[in-house]
Amino acid sequence: MADREDDTTVPCPPPGGTAPPPLSTGGARPALEIPPGLVTGPFDLAALFGNPRPVEVEIGIGKGRFLLAQAEARREVNFLGIEWSLKYLRVARDRAERRGLMNVRVYRADARHVLADLLPDRSVGRVHVYCPDPWPKKRHRKRRLFTPATAAHLGRALAAGGYLDVSTDVLEYYEEIRAVIPPHGGLVEAVDPLFPIDSPEGRTSYEVKYLALGRIIYRASYARPADPRGVRAPARESRE
Repeated sequence: MADREDDTTVPCPPPGGTAPPPLSTGGARPALEIPPGLVTGPFDLAALFGNPRPVEVEIGIGKGRFLLAQAEARREVNFLGIEWSLKYLRVARDRAERRGLMNVRVYRADARHVLADLLPDRSVGRVHVYCPDPWPKKRHRKRRLFTPATAAHLGRALAAGGYLDVSTDVLEYYEEIRAVIPPHGGLVEAVDPLFPIDSPEGRTSYEVKYLALGRIIYRASYARPADPRGVRAPARESRE
């Protein structure tokens, strides 16, 4: 679930520079929350996680339902979670620490800043964006996450063979996303073998809530053109 809750605001760190590795807690384990103000430029993801494993990013992790389930199931992958609500981010962090998920890092920031300034080129295997805030009022539409600029940054950050997986319960926003991603992100609509996630634990809190209410969840996946598995696929809907 992406950015549907708010909390006390903090300024974004300025662009430029490099990202040092996270601080440690008592010298035993790395801190899973990237401290505010520590990041001043593009992430050094290998240093951030302490290894060169593949990285996936979820934008709008909420309390971490999806992110932590994936991190637990696929420990060979590093997961970076972005969340604007400090309250929810801390819940996700604490849950990850209790489960011993050392392949998780969480960062409190505006997702647009992360995409524009902090993700290096071709550095991410997957980006997950599930049920982002649709900003339904017309005067607020400019606040939506998916814009031509954001699509371009997503396309730049994805590695060859990488996927962008998205969902929303708002048909109009879904159509807007499908219209903006291919031309501006340089991605093609595709079948991601891991999307949608079949396990009940693999769904975000918003999807669980909305499906229980009988709402339709509109889903789409996009791949880098260099990925030979990236074949065009019809739009999909989910209803339970």
